[in-house]
Amino acid sequence: MQGRKPEPLDAMVGAKIRVLRVSRGLSQSDLADQIGVTFQQVQKYEKGANRVGASRLSQIANVLGVSIGELFEQTRQRPGDSDTPFKLLVEPGAVRVLKAYVQTTDPRLRRAIVNLIEGIASRSAARKGTRRGEERRRSSLARL
Repeated sequence: MQGRKPEPLDAMVGAKIRVLRVSRGLSQSDLADQIGVTFQQVQKYEKGANRVGASRLSQIANVLGVSIGELFEQTRQRPGDSDTPFKLLVEPGAVRVLKAYVQTTDPRLRRAIVNLIEGIASRSAARKGTRRGEERRRSSLARL
């Protein structure tokens, strides 16, 4: 049996809950305790796997210090644009990296941090491309 794919609105609300939770330094367990659910339920809300009911959404917004409407506000983006700031912040660890970067005030150190992360990312992307190329060659050979 295949699980249902989250509806886009459920996924967006869940992603906003996650970004706001992380930005406020709350763990999934912390949020769960404050709204009376398990941390697994918070995980499901954040992934969009489970819809958040109106009263629960109100509780979450209250804990996060935002209005319910802010959880529904659409970010301005073009269809298919996966590099919007909001989508980037949803990535695990992104808010932590950004907070650490902001705490660093030395411009040279900030440049070094950016160069380090970009270098790691480009090497990772190059390795993925190499693996995909190898897989394509193998599948082409297998067809022969």
